[in-house]
Amino acid sequence: MWKFDHSYLQLPETFYSKVEETPVQSPKMFMWNDELAKEIGLDDLHEQEKVDVFSGSELPESSAKIAQAYAGHQFGNFTMLGDGRALLIGEQQKPNGERVDIQLKGSGRTPYSRSGDGRAALKPMLREYVISEAMHGLGVPTTRSLAVVTTGELVHRETALQGAILTRVASSHLRVGTFEYARALKDDSMLKDLADYAIQRHTPQFQSADNRYAYFLDEVIKRQAKLVSQWQLVGFIHGVMNTDNMTISGETIDYGPCAFMDTYDPRTVFSSIDQDARYAYSNQPYMANWNLARLAEALVPLLSDSQQEGVEIAQEAIGRFKDLYQIEMIQGMRSKLGLMSEESGDGELIGELLSQMEQRKTDFTNTFRALTLREWAETGLYGTKRFDDWLENYEARLSRQEATKEEVMSQMKRVNPAIIPRNHIVEDVLRHANQGDSSHLIQFVEALKDPYSYSSDHDSYTKPPEGHQPYTTYCGT
Repeated sequence: MWKFDHSYLQLPETFYSKVEETPVQSPKMFMWNDELAKEIGLDDLHEQEKVDVFSGSELPESSAKIAQAYAGHQFGNFTMLGDGRALLIGEQQKPNGERVDIQLKGSGRTPYSRSGDGRAALKPMLREYVISEAMHGLGVPTTRSLAVVTTGELVHRETALQGAILTRVASSHLRVGTFEYARALKDDSMLKDLADYAIQRHTPQFQSADNRYAYFLDEVIKRQAKLVSQWQLVGFIHGVMNTDNMTISGETIDYGPCAFMDTYDPRTVFSSIDQDARYAYSNQPYMANWNLARLAEALVPLLSDSQQEGVEIAQEAIGRFKDLYQIEMIQGMRSKLGLMSEESGDGELIGELLSQMEQRKTDFTNTFRALTLREWAETGLYGTKRFDDWLENYEARLSRQEATKEEVMSQMKRVNPAIIPRNHIVEDVLRHANQGDSSHLIQFVEALKDPYSYSSDHDSYTKPPEGHQPYTTYCGT
């Protein structure tokens, strides 16, 4: 049942615009997430209500119907932005008492649409559904997808495409860019309103602290350090890490030109618009740090009455990101190798493995899968003295901890996925779905719910593409 609240409307109206729904021609439910619906308390909706609401044609009377304003550094350039094709319909209170935003993406024009039509095509909305649910299955914090509804209308890009609306569920849609927007207003009272609201929503433990804004900044930095390390550990490349695509909650948001690495190469870029490799795999931690520095800059007026002291507090906070990220990363890599204790040489052991993987162009996921199963010949590294030497050091390292081989394998299976949403498979299931056959898509999404199962039923999803053809993704607007 609907249990909407609208705490965001407590903020000044400068932060949002009210938007009326735009009915579509002939909506039909294409994908529905039963598991998520139950989690957020919407599993009792009847079929027609689902179609009416999640197509944006007939929203509940208690809906908020707002588009949020925000700004962002897009590939390094500051721009005033906002939800140009999204409608926040409310904050649903889950049965466990938590609240989540429910947003329709592709729902029509808003005051922030500029020259856009506010609509979305079926294929990119299905892509977000697949990748966001895969990330959830992998245990990576993420926004999630509740529904995809086809509109019965065409959207015109380079060609005419089927229209669709995605329903996105998030802890909130507050972004680094929301704070940049508030700072750009040059009104510290509005900045304070936003920060107090964000603290109330995401770090309520700091509400009564005198230095709550510094604590808040620290917490966002910690969450993002952990999030980006989780991306790196499963080979995920976001593709468009602009500040408007970095959440305060620490969830992954916006699955446009994103993809997972097959061949391990730190320079990997998938986005068609990232010509300078700004958001390459190896650059993601640096860009997260850069984005967080923009958040810290925005918060300076709240960190201290003294401009100089505020800047110093911000700089100290940002300076902690590198160590936080490195701690998360090396701990994550230890887990991937089944190392349950810490030794000073672990970094060298990990670095040597990655170096060999890069040199030999091995598959990122399958290399760790083979190591997990102790199938050395399947790593793509087997048969060289360099790997033999590494393997000898690795086995010696494992022998110095008390865990049995079975315990090590069990640990590694918990963190090394057997399957990921491989790009060629994603493209294949989306092609079938776009042609009206959603069976492949549904089967794939079901498998991605449990990527650590090492089930033989999923073996077909473990195969990398033949050859090393370059893969390009697009924003898919």
